[in-house]
This record gives sequence, structure tokens and C-alpha cells, in this order.
Amino acid sequence: MEKRKTEILQARMNKESYRKLDALDNDEAIDFIIHAIILCNPDQVWVGDDSSEDASYIRNLAIESKEEIPLNIKGHTVHFDGYYDQARKKEVTKYLVPAGEVLDSKLNQIPRDEGIKEMEELQKDAYKGRIMLVRFFCLGTPNSIFAIPCLQITDSSYVAHSEFKRIKPGAEFFKYRHATGEVDERKTSSNWEKNRVYMDYTHNTVLSVNTQYAGNSVGLKKLSLRLAIRKADREGWLAEHMFIMRSNGPGGRKTYFCGAFPSACGKTSTAMIPGENIVGDDLAYFRVIDGQFRAANVENGIFGIIRDVNTQDDPVIFDVLTKPGEVIFSNCLVKDGKPYWMGMGEDVPDNGMNHVSINWHEGAKGPDGKATTPSHKNARYTVKMRDLVNADPDWDNPAGLPVSGIIYGGRDSDTSVPVREAYSWEHGICTMGAMLESETTSATIGQEGVRVWNVMSNMDFLSMSVGRYIQNNLDFAKEIKRPKVFGTNYFLKKGGKFLNGKLDKAVWIKWMEKRVRNEVDAVDCGYGLIPEYEDLKQLFKDTLQKYYSEEQYAEQFAININACLAKLDRMEEIYATVDDTPRVMKDEMAAQRKRLEKLKSKMGEKINPFDLYKGE
Repeated sequence: MEKRKTEILQARMNKESYRKLDALDNDEAIDFIIHAIILCNPDQVWVGDDSSEDASYIRNLAIESKEEIPLNIKGHTVHFDGYYDQARKKEVTKYLVPAGEVLDSKLNQIPRDEGIKEMEELQKDAYKGRIMLVRFFCLGTPNSIFAIPCLQITDSSYVAHSEFKRIKPGAEFFKYRHATGEVDERKTSSNWEKNRVYMDYTHNTVLSVNTQYAGNSVGLKKLSLRLAIRKADREGWLAEHMFIMRSNGPGGRKTYFCGAFPSACGKTSTAMIPGENIVGDDLAYFRVIDGQFRAANVENGIFGIIRDVNTQDDPVIFDVLTKPGEVIFSNCLVKDGKPYWMGMGEDVPDNGMNHVSINWHEGAKGPDGKATTPSHKNARYTVKMRDLVNADPDWDNPAGLPVSGIIYGGRDSDTSVPVREAYSWEHGICTMGAMLESETTSATIGQEGVRVWNVMSNMDFLSMSVGRYIQNNLDFAKEIKRPKVFGTNYFLKKGGKFLNGKLDKAVWIKWMEKRVRNEVDAVDCGYGLIPEYEDLKQLFKDTLQKYYSEEQYAEQFAININACLAKLDRMEEIYATVDDTPRVMKDEMAAQRKRLEKLKSKMGEKINPFDLYKGE
């Protein structure tokens, strides 16, 4: 290592930390660390590896710094973010665009030189009086074709919960520099008005400041997804916002599905269906390996929304959250050393410590004058995959796992049937993935029924044009057998009540599993293939021990032609504003409209599913 670099590093760190960096033998990493030292001016620099000693050091530091507070159950802690720092902020999350380069106008952006200047001003001396924590980790299983080495720099011990893996000399890796900024008496970021999250995509770097919320600061979550989408574009694979799960069929057979579901559309509950196995709940990388379409989970755990996690709906997660082990809660209510959250299935105290105050009580207003809740609606939990009893033993397979089906799950009260299969890969990508919508609830924005377009549940994380992203999906793995594509909707209503129970999704998964094995037939409904009644009747009996009536089937799988055509109208209007909409996308929408209009002229505006295959 150059003498000047050695002097800068040795002046701020002990011999053990220096030894780890010196052994790294990666100039890009060293230069990134040295720039952070000069810019942020820490008192000390600590470099951690994957040893149990370093893991313990970080956990203890988080408690000593009061970023995490121990709870009654061994290994459990709680972290609080600032009142105004409870989620990702789209308006301050921007791509840094170099001079002369054009990025899709739908993406939030700022000229690179301007953004770098602003960030460096905000991060200057940000570590003064603090320890700069340097952590190396790996997205995906090390020594795998899916693996991407990463480097996180932060002054937050809460953020520093990551895994060290050796980076090979010359390897391309993702880099993250985070600064908490000034903190209040609760050790939470106080300059929330100056929160910034900037993606320097031409340098595989994310810079963030004045925030602790994990979605803004922990590199291996959605920050890495934005960088991975561009890397995948360059290299011919896909980075997706999807869970991976295993459905267990007869005779011990294993069938793997991946699914993209916007928030509040059933993503985690689908990945955690009782009797099935989870591989990962949030991020998936797709590659072709030995002629197979394979997916890998690139995370080591789950950072999940805790609201409505209870013994009935999420028994596996609830079990992990209530027994000894390493668990980090965030923004829950704490009373007498016990965490509480909304929808947990038991009475929640009317006072305690939470994201609003150390002495919160029912009826208390926040600093903005608004009513507050015991736990934040975006309160979270962090657990390790290996602690889940239903984790697939192959969840970190270096070669990934073979994928038989892709699921796109939306939310609407009156349009899509509970489950349907696409006619082809192209039909599924275009009319299920690229046309994905989520209907908001009144609890979300104060107005119910607003349909939000969210292409493949990835709109917030796209780092390229919508059209190019869709085309990459269309083109992927053309020379091999591609998975079947399915659409789901768990939220059909009649008279204000849901038509399906929360566990009915287990039946839809079993039907999909049988479809990819060619064991059941399906019915053409004009915008996909739907199950036949007798198959669902048997699956409800076998899976849930429930009787499924003809009346239920007729209601749930009725084809609402006008609603389907109205969705096409919305999508055609949106894609008219996407300059590089693929020709295939336009063709699939036109073909779907033609099929639906033909069906309407023959059978009317709303069609009983029995009439589609009983010849009535």
C-alpha cells in the first residue's frame, strides 16, 4: 500500500483494523475508505470481519450508544428512528446523472456534480467525535455467480449489522457511505429536513445522510437493488423485487416460485404460507445456469413490516419474535421491556416508549400535531433466515434454485380474479407484471380505491427507463424453457366484505403448483387461464379442510369485462407516455382488448365462470 494511504489509515485505526484492510488488496475499496476518512473526519476507524468477536462488538456498541435498547427476551433489542424518519422519502432519493447522459424523466434525478457537491457539504465532518464503522459483506452466497461484494461505511452501529466477506482483488463491488448527522437526546437523526439519498450509479455507490431508517441507510436492501438492476442490464441477468418460496407437492416434490407484490398486497404472507418453505422474502436475482432459469435469495434475513403479525396469520414469524435469539425491533411500543405492535393479537398498552416519545400515552399528538398510534404503521422487525423453522434448507444455495413460476400480486376490489395464468411469458410480463396495480386503502393516504401503477412492484427502485426494464424481462432466457406466469388478487370485495379468507392463498399456490406440473386443466377467460371448479373444490378440502361451494367459485371467478377494459384504458394512457414502450407490450395489450371485447359481445359484461367451460 502507498505510504500516504498507510499513514492516513494507521493514524485512525488500530493494528488489527489496518491488517484487515491491508490484506484486502483492493485499491478501489481503500480509496473509498480514505476519502470517507478525509471528508467525514472520524476520531477512530473500526474495520469488522465475520468473526463472532466482531459481531459481538457491533451488537454491544449499538446498545452502548443507545441506538438499540435491550428487551426482556435474550438477544432482543429495539431501535427507534426519528418521528420524521420512518420510511423511504421519494422526493429526496435521487440518481446522480453525469453531464451528457440522459436518464428516464420518470426517475427522480439531479446532475451528478451538483449532487456530489451537496452531499459532501452535508457529510463534511459528520463523523467528528464518532467511530467510523467499516463493514464488508456479500449480496448472495459467497463464491457464487450471484454474489456481489459490498462495502458499507457508517457512523451508526445499528446500520452496521452486516456480514463481512473477503473481496477479491479487482472485483466490482457496491459501496455505501452513510452519515447519521446530528442526533437528538434519543440518538435519532434530527436534521430530517436535510435527509438525502443519492445513487451515483456510474460508480456503483450510494450516499445517504441525516437518516437512520434502514431503507435509506443499510446498503444491502433497496439501495443495492437500484445498483443491481443496472449491473444486471449490463451483464444479461435480472435483479427483481421478489420473494422466493418452495411449494411442496405430492411425493416430496419441490416447486419454486418467485413473486412480486406491492406493499399491502400479501407478499410476505404468501412467502410464509404454512406447510410451504421460504427462501427469501424481498430480493431475487435471476440467471440462466446450465440451461435452467434459476433464482437466488441475496439476503441473510428479513427486514419486515411487523403490523398484523400474529399467531393466526404469521405463526412462524410470531414464534421467532417471541423466543430468545437475535431480533431487532424498530418503532414498536415498549412497555416493561416487552414490544407491542398493532394487530399482534393481544391487548396493546395505552402508554409506554415508542417512536413518538419515551413517555407516550393514548391520545398523544406528534410534533406535527397529528394523532399518533402505539407503534408506527411501518414498524419493523429484523430476523435471520436461519432462525425461521420453515426456511428452505437450500435458501442460500450458491447455484440458486430452479424457478417454475413467477407470480405478480396486485390489489383491487372489483377487477382481477384471485388467480389466473398467463398464456405465455410475453403475455404474463406485459399484462400481469407491467400492468401491476395496487389499490390504496383509507389507512394509507386517506382516500380508498386509488389504483397505483407499480410495474413489477419495482417502480420505486428502477434505475433505467420503464421500457428498457420491461424489454430486459421479455428478452431474458429466450433460449430456454421459461417459468409459467401467474397473477393473483386476494382483495375482491362484495358489499364491502372480502370474498376470500386470508388463508385461501394456500389453495391458489397449490393450483399453480399443479399447473406447472400439467396436472390440472384451466379455462380461458379472455385475460388469462383460470381454475376449474372441481379442482379448487378438491384443493380447498385437501389444503384447508374447507368446503368450497359453487356459489363461492361463481362470485370469485366472475369475469368483469368492463373493469378489465377500464384497466386496459388506464394502462394504454400510461404507456403512451413511456417513449420506449416495447412493441410486444403494445401488441399484448391490443390482443387482450380484442379477446375481452369479443367475449363481451358473445356473453355480456359480467360472465359466470361456469358458462366458460360448461357450454351454457
